[in-house]
Amino acid sequence: MNFRFLIYFLFSITCFSNFGQNKIDLKADFDVEKNKISIFQTIQYQNTSKDTLKTIYLNNWANSFSTKSTPLAERIADEFNNDFHLAKNKDRGYSIVTSISQDKEYLEYCELENHPDVIKVELRQPLKPGEYYKITLQNIVQIPNDKFTKYGITEKGNINLRYWYITPTVYNNGIWNYYSNKNLDDLYIPKANLTLEINYPLGFELTSELDSKNLKQNKKYQNITLFGNDRKNTKLFLRKTKDFNTIQNEDFSLVSSISDEGLEVIDKVLITEKVLDFLTINLGDYPHKKLLLTQIDYDKNPLYGLNFLPSFIKPYPNHFQYELKILKIALQNYLENSLIINPREEQWLLDGIQIYYLMKYIDVHYPDMKFLGSFADIWGVRSFHISDMKFNDKYILVFMLMARTNRDQKLTLPKDSLLKFNANIASKYKAGIGFRYLDDFINKDTVEKSLAAFVRENKLKQTSTKEFESYLKSKTSKNIDWFFNDYLDTRKKIDFKIKKVIKTEDSITLTIKNKRDNNMPISLFALKDDSIISKTWVENISGSKTLSIPKSNANKLVLNYNKVIPEINVRDNWKSLKGFFFNNKPLQFRVFQDIEDPHYNQVFFMPVAEFNNIYDGLTIGTRIYNKTVLRKLLNYRIEPQYAFKSKSITGSGFVSNSHYFENSKLYHLIYGIGAGYSSYAENLFVRQITPSLSFMFREATDFRSNKRQSLIFRYIDINRDRDENNILTSSEPNYGIFNVRYIDSNDNLINFNKWYVDFQVAKNFSKIAFNYEYRKLFESNRQLNLRLFTGAFFKNNTGNSNYFSFALDRPTDYLFDYSYLGRSEATGIFSQQYITAEGGFKSKLDFPFANQWMSTLNASTTLWKYVLAYGDIGIVKNKHDSAHFVYDSGIRLNLVTDYFEIYFPVYSNLGWEIGQPNYDQKIRFKFTADPKVLLGLFRRKWF
Repeated sequence: MNFRFLIYFLFSITCFSNFGQNKIDLKADFDVEKNKISIFQTIQYQNTSKDTLKTIYLNNWANSFSTKSTPLAERIADEFNNDFHLAKNKDRGYSIVTSISQDKEYLEYCELENHPDVIKVELRQPLKPGEYYKITLQNIVQIPNDKFTKYGITEKGNINLRYWYITPTVYNNGIWNYYSNKNLDDLYIPKANLTLEINYPLGFELTSELDSKNLKQNKKYQNITLFGNDRKNTKLFLRKTKDFNTIQNEDFSLVSSISDEGLEVIDKVLITEKVLDFLTINLGDYPHKKLLLTQIDYDKNPLYGLNFLPSFIKPYPNHFQYELKILKIALQNYLENSLIINPREEQWLLDGIQIYYLMKYIDVHYPDMKFLGSFADIWGVRSFHISDMKFNDKYILVFMLMARTNRDQKLTLPKDSLLKFNANIASKYKAGIGFRYLDDFINKDTVEKSLAAFVRENKLKQTSTKEFESYLKSKTSKNIDWFFNDYLDTRKKIDFKIKKVIKTEDSITLTIKNKRDNNMPISLFALKDDSIISKTWVENISGSKTLSIPKSNANKLVLNYNKVIPEINVRDNWKSLKGFFFNNKPLQFRVFQDIEDPHYNQVFFMPVAEFNNIYDGLTIGTRIYNKTVLRKLLNYRIEPQYAFKSKSITGSGFVSNSHYFENSKLYHLIYGIGAGYSSYAENLFVRQITPSLSFMFREATDFRSNKRQSLIFRYIDINRDRDENNILTSSEPNYGIFNVRYIDSNDNLINFNKWYVDFQVAKNFSKIAFNYEYRKLFESNRQLNLRLFTGAFFKNNTGNSNYFSFALDRPTDYLFDYSYLGRSEATGIFSQQYITAEGGFKSKLDFPFANQWMSTLNASTTLWKYVLAYGDIGIVKNKHDSAHFVYDSGIRLNLVTDYFEIYFPVYSNLGWEIGQPNYDQKIRFKFTADPKVLLGLFRRKWF
């Protein structure tokens, strides 16, 4: 009897143990010729909550590629990548579920309307707390092309897979934590025991982080079973070549396809062991037997800075670059597979730990490594302040690129709400340097020890950032609410200054001003020359705070001397105790731009060579300016140049001041004055002086939105040389115009909207204009472009001159806003330059100007790929003349929208232009070579 009871008891424990685990059993048949996977799987999931569940949700992220309107498709388009939208249907993937059943009875299920990669399933019976469901699914996965997310079918026929099978979603705190794939590699699922039986063709090598057994082969296929306990979603690779290398010690192996920089095998082994020892010492043993690192991981999350350098430029030793690659991706995968945390909502914790230990690794193994590597020792370079930067200084520098331009975001935002630059770089860096800031404040390696202990104690356990906060607070008696409330959960900047110092015989009384509204602490150092005498943390500075410290032998007081704190402005952080004179910063002159040196007032010189117009020709000169790598509020630039063709001194200059506003639709105010002197025709020069005031607006809570508004006030004062023979010279060559323009734009790849209202008033005229642009990229890949322009004069007393009139095809540009190469040309190639403005016509018709009013509509649509048909219609009205209806049409080659386009007129008021003499002179072109404009192609993808 007792024996039977024992057997029953053991059987019950075994069943409970099995049923208490989440399990996924899967059989997958790969048809590589059709790029399909046929999947049969079972999912067992335990309800660990206190709620009874009637409905469950499943992640089917393989279906996120199914249409051009999925959240994934929209995300790709948001970053101005048209690969997905222009792709053929066969290149986009999907996952079709053919059945879901429970106990051999079919269940009702559907895809969510706004989340086609999430499945809602109605259970047969309510799932009570502690119980589990077990469902069976069948689905077919069409594998997408890898060019969209780097996962899928490659050009060589290899298969890279992630999120390729259906998984349960996490239910906690009364909420189902499901969301759509947005190419952020952040699926949130519970751990499970996995058993995957894979059937795939001969000729492929399978790689996975799972353990394997039972490899079988026949004439066409091979079959293998992959298994592992307590796993999250796994990656699977089928390669025709051996791309992965394994380095193994007693109980653990590292499998990697990361480019090895041509290192010898022995070097790679030593580096790998060095990295793994660092991980084990700091974070403990990895919970699985195999750690998989892929080149895809690195390509999606590279060492920014190193990845922009050409392969032949190597400022660092080969082993150093490879070492950091392995370390960074090893940390990333270690944390992703160890901590069960919601990566969409709480990514900052994983990022912060990763960056913190990247920085620690450099401190331990490469404390003297410079940011510029070996370049820092080159003659000419070593005189720059950037050559003094340590490798780890880059983290604060890059974060400040966003903070100084008011584009940083709080770390507690969901990952899909971040700008690409913040999600990939700046926010990660802020999290890592934040841990260093906090550790320096607590002052006993408390943060470092707590990070390590938290990871060790929560491996493969459900956890959260709230639990981390409670854990960290339990390890210190100091008040660290500021870190979680101000540093993490707001965009508040850090900026302190020493306002006032009073010396006595034995003490120093000083006032520290907090220039921002926050409760973050600041470190105060007393120095004797360059030696630290004392360090004091000053807390709770609301406005200003006065304190006294012992005088000792100090001759200088410095805030944030060790630069651990990511302070937005460190130029006012020190005070000399030798007298006022020593607080004045000397001028420092540098050739070429440098990073900011807070101890000097820096002036930079840069040689420039430009070709701005055909009248001046090639110009060379010097740019004198104060702008560093990090943007300043007050900027100036003086740029004298010598023009070889006009044989004259030309140039430009400006001074401007900016104000940034946080948490407001008005985020940037800038005012200043600019001036220029250049040729506007052969042997004719123009001098411009333009004071301006601009208000910039954006969505206060959604930085990813491309909605922008601006209100610009300016006065343009023009002084031109008179030339009676020049057709574009008015009766008054000198004039001043007050201009107000309001612009509203929403610049997106799929739907583009932009409009503005422009008002101008001068001595002899006043006018108003309205311009509206709309672009639509349809799912059929056809593009529609519409542009409406309407302008009218309130007053026009300019006589017979058309210099200030509305232009049908080529504005006179009396405001000197456009980059005309030959603005005064009436014939020749430079007269054919096209700029989309005013009437927007491409053909040169008999009524090129309107001195009363004008209204035009420009349209174009796709014929084939980058070939479009265009058509323009309009009405031109001049004084003492009836209105004229005008039109033209032709072919547009849209090589790079807004940057490089060619227009071939076909038919207009002039008839069939394509058959008329001198047709080559009718062709128009749009061309932009300005580096600042071209930089916009890159900037719009990241910001």
